[in-house]
Amino acid sequence: MYNFKYNTSIVIIKLDIFFFLGTSPVNVYKFINHEGVIALEKEPLNNSWKQMEVSRPVTSNDGLKHQTLTPIRVLRGLICLLVLLSTAFMMLLYLGPVSCVILRLFSVHYSRKVASFLFGTWLALWPFLFEKINKTKVVFSGETVPAKERVLLIANHRTEVDWMYLWDFALRKGCLGYIKYILKSSLMKLPIFGWAFHLLEFIAVERKWEADESIMRQRLSTFTDPSDPLWLAMFPEGTDFTEQKCIRSQEFAADNGLPILKNVLLPKTKGFYACLDILRNSLDAVYDVTIGYKHRCPLFMDNVYGTHPAEVHIHVRRIPLSEIPTSEEEAAAWLMDTYQLKDQLLTDFTAQGYFPNQRTEGNLSTFKCLLYFLVVIASTSVLTFLTFFSSIWFKIYAAFGCIYLSVATYFNLRPSPIIGSVKAMLGCKQSKS
Repeated sequence: MYNFKYNTSIVIIKLDIFFFLGTSPVNVYKFINHEGVIALEKEPLNNSWKQMEVSRPVTSNDGLKHQTLTPIRVLRGLICLLVLLSTAFMMLLYLGPVSCVILRLFSVHYSRKVASFLFGTWLALWPFLFEKINKTKVVFSGETVPAKERVLLIANHRTEVDWMYLWDFALRKGCLGYIKYILKSSLMKLPIFGWAFHLLEFIAVERKWEADESIMRQRLSTFTDPSDPLWLAMFPEGTDFTEQKCIRSQEFAADNGLPILKNVLLPKTKGFYACLDILRNSLDAVYDVTIGYKHRCPLFMDNVYGTHPAEVHIHVRRIPLSEIPTSEEEAAAWLMDTYQLKDQLLTDFTAQGYFPNQRTEGNLSTFKCLLYFLVVIASTSVLTFLTFFSSIWFKIYAAFGCIYLSVATYFNLRPSPIIGSVKAMLGCKQSKS
């Protein structure tokens, strides 16, 4: 369906049913910086964007729409949330320092492997909640991708819980513990969740490229080892979609000769290119993920109570690195083209209620979900008993653990491997001599 053609000065992209680049090719000569977006100069557009609609949720009547919020659902949701938070607290408190601090002093690679296994087991509780308890239908479409690849994953950001549904995808591919997000720094302040984001090495950004560039490049440079499994997930739009943000994005696009998008915001290209530039040689592919909801975009508590969404549709495209340009300008053009494709895909989804080529992934195994649940509950029950009903030393450890996790998360502290530090010191002394 899609035909890409690149050379050093033009980018042409065609769709069978929609030609969306205007009447002439894009000339890669002029660049306009706007909050990390590299805008490509194109022929001036008319004012037709002002009449364009902003995307709204699907309203078709096929399939389940939602579940009524009943007292039973509220009680069940609150119990599930309490279980998730309490198990997270105990696992972070006891297993976090061991896997992410002590073990990291000797090997970053094995520290990440152990942490990914331990916390991936806990993360599996979320898909269990979504798909088995709340009965949310998750429909995958597009391409079937191999298991356990090292990838950069880009996705549209329709609502505040998009990132949680990527866990359902990662779990099916055996990479749940390896997924890392680029997220706004304010989320690091969330109780308990902030500790998890820190230990799992999420990359926190201020969403201002001048402030983020050096930090982001430094953090990305720590993920270049091909032997470390990695799913690096980012939302190039930089924020979740709202009608007001979409209108502002359309206004900026019209003023600068950019595509007018109604289902997604204009992507910020600088962060995307930084990820490609640093990780390209260690990645297997880029996953282009498009998420659509029927019949309403959910909020966090909708997920907890199981009222919305009734269906989540996830469309996946696998792009080999060889198909993505290496220069910053052409990579920016590629990302802009990809978001035009994504916008058209969501337009079709709104009209039809589904993405093309459905059923590329199977259902979650109820047995495995229950096994993960029982392992987490059993281990945290033991840790809870030791903390409150055993030796005072467990209470002291818990107190110091809370202090350490709070300080390490706030100041973004991670220990360096002892062997690596010693080698660096010896090398420094030899160079001075």
